[in-house]
Amino acid sequence: MKTPTAENPKAAPASFLERLGLAIADGTLAPHSVLRIEELELEHKVSRSVVREATKVLSSMGMLESRRRLGTVVQAEDHWNLYDPQVIRWRLASSARLDQLRALNELRGAIEPQAAKLAAGRISLEAGSDLVSLAARLWAAGQGDNQEQFLRLDIEFHAAVLKASGNAMFSQLHDLVREVLTGRTEHGLMPHLPHHEALQLHVDVASAIQRGEAEAAHGAMSRIVEQSTEEMGDIWSLHQQGTASPTRNDP
Repeated sequence: MKTPTAENPKAAPASFLERLGLAIADGTLAPHSVLRIEELELEHKVSRSVVREATKVLSSMGMLESRRRLGTVVQAEDHWNLYDPQVIRWRLASSARLDQLRALNELRGAIEPQAAKLAAGRISLEAGSDLVSLAARLWAAGQGDNQEQFLRLDIEFHAAVLKASGNAMFSQLHDLVREVLTGRTEHGLMPHLPHHEALQLHVDVASAIQRGEAEAAHGAMSRIVEQSTEEMGDIWSLHQQGTASPTRNDP
């Protein structure tokens, strides 16, 4: 990891935590590596309190472990809290980005279709109308060139479906879905403008939930997740070949 030449003292704790967390997520600091506080102080030009706070945070995430007479040891991935939003962000910023997105999408595929199915039987009339309205706004945003607005509405839509499922454990996965949607956008793993089919599928999910059609809601949401996985794989292949990403695939 590179040593910074100058750093805002107020930003030092967060910046050091980011560098250390990313180095672990990316494998630059390999599992079972031993970190010495004194060496980290010198290498990164930060205070002992900053190092200790960062290692404390990373230990709470399972990425580090303090061992008596040995020091602070980097933990293997299977010890990490892989549901922590910050851990997800670091993994998405690492060289294993596509594998992380695939794993997250597979988790989405197990949860979100079922959430949509449950929502169809549990959503209130008011919430159903709000979801259809949200899908319409998402559609409109997808027709324009405001990727930031589309992302915000997309995150809001999926969070609303999880909440409407009536399952509190599903609802709390909204942070995970937000990181998937944000990560694939930030790292260029989705079209600049959404495909027509993706926009229609969101409308189909909302309409099916509002009408109480559980199987239709499940099927449409399953297709959304499948399409996301397909797009990421296709665009990653294009990146690998040095080809620009596609922008739209309207019929």
